[in-house]
Amino acid sequence: MSLHSFKETLKSCTNPSISSSPDTISSFSQPSIPHQFDLPTNPRKPPKSSLSQQLLRLQDPQFVPQPQPQSQPEKTHVENGGCGEEEEEEEEEEEEEEKQGGFGRPMLNSFQFDHTGPFEPLVLSSPGVNPVIQVPASINCRLLEHQRAGVKFLYNLYQSNHGGILGDDMGLGKTIQTIAFLAAVFGKGGDSAATSLTGNQVAKKGPVLIVCPTSVIHNWEIEFSKWSTFSVSVYHGPNRDLIFEKLGGHGVEILVTSFDTFRIHGSILSEVQWEIVVVDEAHRLKNEKSKLYGACLEIKTPKRYGLTGTIMQNKIMELYNLFDWVAPGCLGTREHFREFYDEPLKHGQRSTAPKRFVRIADERKQHLVAVLRKYLLRRTKEETIRHLMMGKEDNVVFCAMSELQKRIYTRILQLPDIQCLINKDLPCSCGSPLKQVECCKRIVPDGIVWRYLHRDNPDGCDSCPFCLVLPCLVKLQQISNHLELIKPNPRDDPDKQRKDAEFASAVFGTDIDLVGGYSQNESFMGLSDVKHCGKMRALEKLMISWVSKGDKILLFSYSVRMLDILEKFLIRKGYSFSRLDGSTPTGLRQSLVDDFNSSPSKQVFLISTRAGGLGLNLVSANRVVIFDPNWNPAQDLQAQDRSFRYGQRRHVVVFRLLAAGSLEELVYTRQVYKQQLSNIAVSGKMEKRYFEGVQDCKEFQGELFGICNLFRDLSDKLFTSEIIELHEKGQENEHRSSRKEDLAELGMYFLPSKGANETTSSETSKPKDTERPFTTKPVLSDLGIVYAHRNEDIVNYGSRTQGKNEACVPQTDDVVQPSCPTVKRRKSDAVCGKENANADSSKLRKKGQYSLLAQFMNMGEVEFSKWLLSATPAEREKVLRDYKRKREKIPDG
Repeated sequence: MSLHSFKETLKSCTNPSISSSPDTISSFSQPSIPHQFDLPTNPRKPPKSSLSQQLLRLQDPQFVPQPQPQSQPEKTHVENGGCGEEEEEEEEEEEEEEKQGGFGRPMLNSFQFDHTGPFEPLVLSSPGVNPVIQVPASINCRLLEHQRAGVKFLYNLYQSNHGGILGDDMGLGKTIQTIAFLAAVFGKGGDSAATSLTGNQVAKKGPVLIVCPTSVIHNWEIEFSKWSTFSVSVYHGPNRDLIFEKLGGHGVEILVTSFDTFRIHGSILSEVQWEIVVVDEAHRLKNEKSKLYGACLEIKTPKRYGLTGTIMQNKIMELYNLFDWVAPGCLGTREHFREFYDEPLKHGQRSTAPKRFVRIADERKQHLVAVLRKYLLRRTKEETIRHLMMGKEDNVVFCAMSELQKRIYTRILQLPDIQCLINKDLPCSCGSPLKQVECCKRIVPDGIVWRYLHRDNPDGCDSCPFCLVLPCLVKLQQISNHLELIKPNPRDDPDKQRKDAEFASAVFGTDIDLVGGYSQNESFMGLSDVKHCGKMRALEKLMISWVSKGDKILLFSYSVRMLDILEKFLIRKGYSFSRLDGSTPTGLRQSLVDDFNSSPSKQVFLISTRAGGLGLNLVSANRVVIFDPNWNPAQDLQAQDRSFRYGQRRHVVVFRLLAAGSLEELVYTRQVYKQQLSNIAVSGKMEKRYFEGVQDCKEFQGELFGICNLFRDLSDKLFTSEIIELHEKGQENEHRSSRKEDLAELGMYFLPSKGANETTSSETSKPKDTERPFTTKPVLSDLGIVYAHRNEDIVNYGSRTQGKNEACVPQTDDVVQPSCPTVKRRKSDAVCGKENANADSSKLRKKGQYSLLAQFMNMGEVEFSKWLLSATPAEREKVLRDYKRKREKIPDG
């Protein structure tokens, strides 16, 4: 840091709106805002109108910030998950200052997205309490407003002598908030008087334990060194004994360890009386039967804090396990929680649930949210920093499998192993009253997979034939992605290679010559060819469009072998790319990230989802492709957030590629089911009821659950589309037609820029409906896409979120929202001119304000309406006063 920067940092700036020190602002990591991007008073993010219109908006120079002459990417705040704050080298800073003709960087415009705090401490303790507990000014001045609220929440839990969960979205700075809270509790920073005063406090306090994934240990060290002056040690690796001795000698204030190390050596660390314990990525404690959960239960401290952006991932019972660890007994007993919350919420979400079930589920949902609110602080990007970002659009694209893939997928379903599972509940053919799974078909001697699993036990195992489920599901997923994946892997042991070769030969059948035999293809041209892979055919055409427009792409896959194939594909197409997977050395990963962010020539980043789900900050990319979905929706969301996080200056568009008519459709619908349950249980939101199935309930397996559903042949139908359309039959025709228009816009997005511009210009003179039937289907068919929708349109994030989105949509003719009924009415009544348009716009504004008030009251719109009818005039006025007061405190962005 230059001398001038250091002096400016020490200056008092009680009025942040006129704090114009360039170096100070740069150190706060605020993005520079071009003059033409001055926004109206209401913070907005781009409307989710359509992909084609988003593209046109991004291409319009009136909206897009002009490229900066410097090639350095904007520096960002450190965010949760191990993605450290990127800093320029000291020499580069001085060089930039010289280029600007003087000390310091050029001043920002008067408009700023968000204020940093004044250079003064953030007092956490109550007035009159001595000693004063406060966040040092050196930290407070770099916190955003939602981060200060998070620090206060953690301190209130600490003062009450119990734990809780900081459940902010990924990328909102949970790491920063935790360090600021610890700095206040331990009295770090401040003047000499404060230091001498807090010296006694620190001596009386025990050490702090932080348990986190191995990949983010180094990040915690870096952040502590940047933000405070703690003595930090890492209990991991060969020097554990030395670190433990140092801990016993009171030479360690913060001890950081990994989940794996704590699971193995937790008994040693549990002997220490910890002042505070923080578990990063706390959703790892979701399983009460895991060794990690058992080890964490032995920790000796009531102050247990969890940091996670995905509080619930698969089941509602995960909530109980997590909160029973941070605050034992807060949700009652396990059986009480299951009967009072879990079962009613799941059955109330059934598509055909009786009204009584839905009503009870709504009551229990509200009660659960009220209880959790005492121990949980949950904020989303949209609620906190939406005015700092351009928004995200999550598209689910169903790609047609190649004809060869379809034939092989059908063959695998006919194998004895899978037929045994499909017919398990049918009467046994031997005449016995028992089911096949209980009689003659319990074992599958003629099955390829079964013989390999039981090569040492011909009589089978206790779990037969259900031990076949997971291996067979893996094979179905591999075929959905690429046929090469089911061939033998030379790295496997000889027995497994023989089994895979036999399996491949059986499912390839008469098509074995088309796939190059059952042994792994070593031909570069063969592997990079997209002819027999439906997803790669779609990806090839998508990437041509993106790269031609200067977009940067993140390409995720769970399979390292799939990454190998995609790498050869990128080489063949001449794309410049980087790659990160489990074999990438830890010390090399950050340099790969920095190189991709700073280098304009890097077009694609190939990433293993397992290795890159945490710890990467890739905000230079604005296109994210998830090649293969995961059963756990949180995994795909974490992959998306490598790009969509603080510091992202472009609109992010996500494409999840699914093989239509395959198991992947069921994987995705289960993701939707789990996301909806999470929104209901954690946030108390109202969700659409699509599915008849109920998780962990044999009586209501519906279309989602049960082994028979897993291995159902979906090749002759659009499984997901049919479920959604069945739900939409009960909706208004206007709503249904708007959803179809969204699909049309998805097709238009991939048209050449000239064609897109011509279409847009024609829209001003004639109705769009006259154009779409002639362009949409051919475009989607050429791409190999049979169906597509936005995930946010399917997973209904509740009426509060819907209202907020609608309030943020600019009501202009060039940027419209097809899914908005107001726009449809304006089209049909165009002869009425501006009067109808103004009335619709006014109605939309009022609806947006109503939704914001409902959000302020922590209610849904329906719930808020009921309260409004029963409230007295004085209560209504008080709510309005409080809302206006809050709006005045929050700076308009």
